[in-house]
Amino acid sequence: MNDETKKTKKEAKLATLKRSQFNVVSAIIAFSLGLLTGYLIWGNTPAAVPAQVQEAPAAAEVQNQVPVEPKDIPIEGFPSQGPEDAPILIIEFSDFECPFCTRWHEDVYQPLLEEYPDQIRLVYRNFPLVGLHANAYLAAEAAMCAGDQDNYWGYHEKLFQSELGLRESALHEYAAQLELDAETFSECLISGKYTAFIKQDIDYAMSIGVQSTPTFYVNGQLVVGAQPLPVFRSIIDAELAK
Repeated sequence: MNDETKKTKKEAKLATLKRSQFNVVSAIIAFSLGLLTGYLIWGNTPAAVPAQVQEAPAAAEVQNQVPVEPKDIPIEGFPSQGPEDAPILIIEFSDFECPFCTRWHEDVYQPLLEEYPDQIRLVYRNFPLVGLHANAYLAAEAAMCAGDQDNYWGYHEKLFQSELGLRESALHEYAAQLELDAETFSECLISGKYTAFIKQDIDYAMSIGVQSTPTFYVNGQLVVGAQPLPVFRSIIDAELAK
């Protein structure tokens, strides 16, 4: 083997080694940047929700729910629908971006109200899962802003239908579709008028042990997950029979 051939092979090995070192350094830099980005995103999240808080699975996947003592949960000042003196009080902790919450809303919510007219009062409390759903927190604030113009439930319906998604531009479009005053709605949303209100809802939910969405209390009795109509019917009929 002549000197020229040896030199060429040596240069090729050196080039390969440099490429390998470059790839390792690049991977380390990419990982570090990704980790830093994660911390920055988490640090700017409106409210921190622990990792164990999650979406509750559908009814068929929920098994062996442990009975708990009924809870007396505050309802004054929170969005509600139905007669104040209704014999059945359903408190829902929910997230507008949660697919299981959407499933319950589509399959159970309206049939339940139709089957028990004037017998149910539904109170909605916000529990956006910030770590899972990037748009849920602002959507919850937007619904409250719509409530300032006496259209909370119409806007609530728009959010669960989510025809345009839940990005900020869509939130303004839903307000326009409901003919809300655009300037008033925008000012409310930009000002963060309801940021602390939503945060307090999250804190309260976690303080009583709510760990997933949707979570319901039916006359104080815990129901976890997107349970079907017969589950709610069973509890409601038993309560009405008392």
